[in-house]
Amino acid sequence: MINNIRNTVIFSLFAFSSLAQQGGATDDDLQLNTITTAVPFMSITPDSRAGAMGDAGTALSASSTSLYWNTSMLNFAEQKSAISISYTPWLRQLTNDIHLSYLSGYYKINERHAIGGALRYFNLGEITFTDESANIIREDKPSEFELTAGYAFRLSDKMSVGLNGKFVYSNLTGGLPVAGADTRPGVAGATDISFTYSSDEAKIGSTRGTYNFAATINNIGNKIAYSSLASTSRDFLPMNLKIGNAFVADFDQYNQVTFSIDVQKLLVPTPPTYDLIDTDNDGTPELVRIAGRDNNVGVISGMLQSFYDAPGVVLTDEATGDYLQNDDGSYKIKKGSRFVEELTEINLAAGMEWWYNKVFALRGGFFFESNNKGSRQYFNLGAGFKYNKFGIDISYLAALKRNNPLANTLRFTLRMELGDSGSSSSSAPE
Repeated sequence: MINNIRNTVIFSLFAFSSLAQQGGATDDDLQLNTITTAVPFMSITPDSRAGAMGDAGTALSASSTSLYWNTSMLNFAEQKSAISISYTPWLRQLTNDIHLSYLSGYYKINERHAIGGALRYFNLGEITFTDESANIIREDKPSEFELTAGYAFRLSDKMSVGLNGKFVYSNLTGGLPVAGADTRPGVAGATDISFTYSSDEAKIGSTRGTYNFAATINNIGNKIAYSSLASTSRDFLPMNLKIGNAFVADFDQYNQVTFSIDVQKLLVPTPPTYDLIDTDNDGTPELVRIAGRDNNVGVISGMLQSFYDAPGVVLTDEATGDYLQNDDGSYKIKKGSRFVEELTEINLAAGMEWWYNKVFALRGGFFFESNNKGSRQYFNLGAGFKYNKFGIDISYLAALKRNNPLANTLRFTLRMELGDSGSSSSSAPE
């Protein structure tokens, strides 16, 4: 099975590369077109274990933070129950008072049923609100939080499914009017669905271990508005598709190594390309959508549209700089550029973890996002210590580009196992 999966991945990457080259478009041809959402704090990695492995946490062995990554993994947990608390000082390159806190835990009812819960709190620090004349109105401390309840059901010895329900509250303005409009907190309900296949009979060469395949769709929920005005636009939640693979290699009784890789994609419509064009030749240009699709759509339509709505590169006349048009009046798009842009919306995360005697762990990983979609590219490093039923994890983010606001991000996680062992799985310790 491992060899088949490896060959499939290699073949897929080769096919994507070949198609992109045949189309004649490359990443360098694409313009900056970042996909933005409401409540982006829901996508911040809260724990130090996956945070030290390049954010490749979808298929990692179960832990108390699986409510964020993959609830269906809880049925394969070694311990009957566990809790953890994580703390992340955020954007320390810009300010010193923003932080993310995360409290989570789970309980295995029996071998087929597990439940869990989590609280995520994001403090945006102190903000000074001013009027148009720069007069101070008041000081405020905007904040956001998310409550999660999860349930996992084991379909068979090797397969499990999970479901989360979420309540999201985002208070960014404290009720102050903005641009003459009354504001209110954003409120949303959302759900996650997840699937895991886990086999402790896997083998790569002569090395035996546990193989995990996992897929999740996170944050499926209503769009958010921060004003009661009917004309106010509503923003998507950070709906996300994640597909993960992990192999836990048991080299001997003291050494255990986990290799993990995630493929991630936002299930949010790509912004179309607009420009000011004098369509009536009357000297009054108007904003015209020249490429892509209208992204003001419903939640389910937006999720589906996210797979085929990249605007690509609009061709221009080299002499005049005017946009080239087809016979039907639409604008010409560079061949292959839409497909290439769709590929750049896929993020890759990979990580590795080494445990010695289930007491000490070293971790490392890499996260890659295309330059035209936000350019988050960084290495992660981290360590873990475990004594009896207590553990601590620390991670560090090293950005690849200067002045990256994520640079030098630290994460801290404290864990505590509760109860006796709940499974005979050979996966890595939490």
